[in-house]
Amino acid sequence: MSGEKSKNIEMITGDPKKAIVKLAIPMMISMLLIMLYNLADSIWVAGLGADALAAIGFITPLFMVLVGLGNGIGAGANSLIARNIGAKNYSQANNAGLHAIVLSIVVSIIFTILIEGFMVPILEFMGAGSTIGYAMDYSYIIFGFLFIFVFSGVASAIFRSEGDMRRATIAIAVTAIMNIILDPIFIYILDFGIAGAAWATIISASLSCIVMSYWIWGKKDLYLDLSPKNFNYSTQLMLDTLQVAIPSTLENIIFSALAIIINSMLVIAAGTTAVAVYTASMRIVQLSMIPLIGIGTAVLTVAGVAYGAHNYVNLKTAHIYSIKLGFAISIILGVIMFAFSAPIANMFSYTQASASLSPQIASAISVLSLFVLAIPHGMMSSMMFQGVGKGVYSLLITLLRSLILESVFAYIFCFIFGWGVTGIYAGVVFGCFVGGTIGFLWAHFFTYKFKQISIRKYAPKTD
Repeated sequence: MSGEKSKNIEMITGDPKKAIVKLAIPMMISMLLIMLYNLADSIWVAGLGADALAAIGFITPLFMVLVGLGNGIGAGANSLIARNIGAKNYSQANNAGLHAIVLSIVVSIIFTILIEGFMVPILEFMGAGSTIGYAMDYSYIIFGFLFIFVFSGVASAIFRSEGDMRRATIAIAVTAIMNIILDPIFIYILDFGIAGAAWATIISASLSCIVMSYWIWGKKDLYLDLSPKNFNYSTQLMLDTLQVAIPSTLENIIFSALAIIINSMLVIAAGTTAVAVYTASMRIVQLSMIPLIGIGTAVLTVAGVAYGAHNYVNLKTAHIYSIKLGFAISIILGVIMFAFSAPIANMFSYTQASASLSPQIASAISVLSLFVLAIPHGMMSSMMFQGVGKGVYSLLITLLRSLILESVFAYIFCFIFGWGVTGIYAGVVFGCFVGGTIGFLWAHFFTYKFKQISIRKYAPKTD
């Protein structure tokens, strides 16, 4: 085993606090780059007017479903590979990675056909209205190249599962930087309009896939060996991967469904312009969530290794430490968002077509800055459950927190209390916090039970 590969394995099997920090920082950089290029899409498209920006808002939930397919399979692979590394079952770790890649191909083909075939009725159902032309121009291109996004999510997860964050970050950096460069060229210089944003995303994501494929099968210097000769089909491995992959993917669908519900409420309360405002505001919120996503992704790997090694101390430490770290960072970011809401909003009002959105976006950011504070305990608990292979538990937390509580409180605060659009924002924040608290208590109880089982089964026997 090479020195760097050995250090990666020692890191994820050692001190969970150090492992979380070392894994999270590169992931934060990766997520920052991803969010920046998503933000760049919104900023450049905003120059085309409110309808074009709203169209991105309608497509984003569907696009997150696509990203969720890759991330879901990747989360399943990450969890399974990490658990096998913890248990020192390296042949199964290799086979798990190969099964995830095969799964990504099959899933991509199926969902490309389904989504492309039903695009028009889906957009009509979402209430795209006058924005449907823009939405169609963007969506057919993005969804036609689904495999790129699914494979990218799986390949990145494979690198993360063995603690190799450096190359996972480099691959994402290639995508992000190229997308930021290509966006204005395709949208304005080549005059492709909103379709140009889609083509810029496709081309940049393809480059990332090429780079990762070279590392896996060309250079062949991973800790895992993903040569086809190591593939040995196992229904059980498929099921183990899907136990995390399906719930994780459904979680992304839940987030997308929530966005559709919130968009519908916003249209009823204040028209499609409110969707444009919310879309821009949530881009900023998502940007501030980068550190939390980075920490959560690190927890998935560290928890998986600890669970596979029956190390209940590391599992509990990873869970609690990640929440403390998440809250500390969230407080800082929430204050920054609130204090600088107006200048941030001005980024979306650089043309005459979008100038009127600035005050509304600033107001939305002020309220939604609290959303960042409501996330850490629920997110880290969900990611811990994914890491130990309990994807259904993570799904149930997300279902309760997002689809049920956030949408219910948004409806109550907006339409029953009469708070309008601000009530929708407040309901999302409050529902997230309550659901996350329930998830934290569940995860805390799980780690306690895991400790009891580990002591009973694996403690040294004495005469």
